[in-house]
Amino acid sequence: MNNTVCPVPLNQRPINEFNSIRNSWIISWPFLERKFFYRKLMFSWLLVTPVSLTISYGSDYLKNNIFELISISLTASLAFPILLLIRQWLSWVYIYKRLNSENIEYEESGWYDGQTWEKPIDWRAKDLLIAQHQIKPVLNHLEVIIIILNSIIISSFLFILLGMN
Repeated sequence: MNNTVCPVPLNQRPINEFNSIRNSWIISWPFLERKFFYRKLMFSWLLVTPVSLTISYGSDYLKNNIFELISISLTASLAFPILLLIRQWLSWVYIYKRLNSENIEYEESGWYDGQTWEKPIDWRAKDLLIAQHQIKPVLNHLEVIIIILNSIIISSFLFILLGMN
């Protein structure tokens, strides 16, 4: 691997991009132990809940219906964790595609001079292992959580709407 002359700049090589985002702050959450990952998501949800309660309290109808005020606020505050999860998912999908690709697309000096370089077989094998055994489980986990949270939001709003009539 070290004998191969690679024209791709170091920061644009998929393995280095993987290491970079794996060490980033929010994007690396899925690599934490599950209990720490869920705690961070719960904290992000609870962090936004008071803001959501304050905004919802501005409604005259909700001021008089405390149950609906709380349920709408708790449901609406789930939007922030979902946005965090989608941001994480998008980053990991990007790296997953770069690692699975047979070629590396890169830029030498700017967006206007894109090049393509074919990965050597040993690079490709290593990249595929990382993509399949480290990133794919993370993507599956994030997708399940996003689906669950979206289901909670939809069912909660349906419950609220049906309860108003």
